[in-house]
Amino acid sequence: MISRLQVRNFVLIDSLEIDFPEGLIIITGQTGAGKSILLGALSLLMGTKADASMVSEGAENCFVEAEFDVDPENEQVRNLLEDNEVEWDGGHLIIRRVVNRSGRSRAFVNDSPVAVTVLQDISSQIVDIHSQHQTMLLSDRHFHLDTLDHFAGNQALRSECSALWQRLQQYRSDLRALQKKMAEVSADRDYNQAQYNQLEAASLREGELEELEQEQKQLANAEEIRNGLGAVEEIFEPASDMLSLDASMKEIQRQLSRLVRFIPAAEELSERVDSCRRELDDIFSEVSSINSRVDVSPERLEMVEDRMSLLYSLLQKHSCRDISELISVRNRLSGILFDSTALVERLESLQSDIQTAESELGRVAAQLHKSRVQAAASFAEEITASIRGLELPYAVFEVEVSEVPLGVTGSDAVSFKFSSTGRNAVDVARCASGGELSRIMLALKAMRARYTNMPTMIFDEIDTGVSGSVADKMGSMICDMGSYMQVFAITHLPQVAAKGNAHYLVSKEINPDASLAVSKIERLSDEQRVLELARMLSGSVLTDAAIANAKALLGA
Repeated sequence: MISRLQVRNFVLIDSLEIDFPEGLIIITGQTGAGKSILLGALSLLMGTKADASMVSEGAENCFVEAEFDVDPENEQVRNLLEDNEVEWDGGHLIIRRVVNRSGRSRAFVNDSPVAVTVLQDISSQIVDIHSQHQTMLLSDRHFHLDTLDHFAGNQALRSECSALWQRLQQYRSDLRALQKKMAEVSADRDYNQAQYNQLEAASLREGELEELEQEQKQLANAEEIRNGLGAVEEIFEPASDMLSLDASMKEIQRQLSRLVRFIPAAEELSERVDSCRRELDDIFSEVSSINSRVDVSPERLEMVEDRMSLLYSLLQKHSCRDISELISVRNRLSGILFDSTALVERLESLQSDIQTAESELGRVAAQLHKSRVQAAASFAEEITASIRGLELPYAVFEVEVSEVPLGVTGSDAVSFKFSSTGRNAVDVARCASGGELSRIMLALKAMRARYTNMPTMIFDEIDTGVSGSVADKMGSMICDMGSYMQVFAITHLPQVAAKGNAHYLVSKEINPDASLAVSKIERLSDEQRVLELARMLSGSVLTDAAIANAKALLGA
């Protein structure tokens, strides 16, 4: 229930703070006094769209806050708060909404910032607001279905059905995406296979191209290389009678050794010559070895150049810079070709999942259908009894359950039918007058409130189009609802207003400081309540008869 409401700078409400009790709360006031503004402030807390027009003239922002006492056993609200990291506080909620001049808003629950969608989810569990135009719901087939399901206690089945439907839709979406991908893979498979086969047959190896390029240079210049190395060998070992380079170095070393007794430094020079000789000997050995390995083979050259040509063509074909990138292309193609096998397995798995989900959904839909058909008759009887109690003695209310394609709510459509004469019931939205629609809607709301355990219900002139004894009986029905929940009734009818446990008056006055009209709300005392009912009965001039009538309505 709503225990306290605080409003600042909201449209015509300058500042307001008021407490509300349990039971039936009556709100009255002349047309244009601001009753709808008060309802708008409450609706803002419930998550309706905010805009700059809500902020009073001259203010920077508007502020609406309400305290709610929620059943500590209400798991839906508790889970919503826990999911959004909001403190539960044993069912005590403070919901606040602040709207700035630009129209942007912020929402808080127990001082924790939350998204507006969280307010909407919470409010759906704790407050039901029936606005003046909500009789339009009688033409809404979703409302018909939801109302019957609340009566039948189908909430758990509905949740399961919705979850299965969403899962099935996801499976079907995944299947469509998979089939599209498989079609693309299939269209490119032959091409990809040929590309892969060519790269696989090439036996690619990292670093191979660099090695081939080096070998090709040697093979292409083998004669020049051998001639040059042969000339070097000739210098080391001349073919003529000249001393070899090694023999010459030994002779130099021998002559220096003879001079050591005369020139001590000659010994070091001799050692250095010996070191040079040994190094030259190693060089000669390597030159000879290289020369012996130089291959003058046109056949090998042709093979190397053919291999290089293949690798160059593959690099160009696949726009690669080196063999490593070519290997990556080959591996990617291998993955694509392998994936096509995995895609087939995934397809079979998805088809199995879809078949299972469809079976489960069909089972739940069948349970829902059975429950709805079983509940339809007793639901119709209960609503018919309520409507007849509102001075429509021959009225009948019927519920028709028909099959429709399987969907998120099952495989049923529900429609309400009505006849005020008891014959030829037709669609309720097309056959009922304004007063009849109000009575039907009240009966439906009373039923929903009972079966949904809604803690607070707000009626905004649900008694439109009725008067006299009918209004009195509607007031009694609303009063009965106030015995097990908190009910706000905004009304112009004294017969309804007299039923309340508490009566609040909304009025408009001119603020002399700002020369602006402002709305305010105050709880009426017993004496003030008599006068307000008398005003509602007689208008601006209060007569003794109106006052006496007001006292009679109040049972004073």
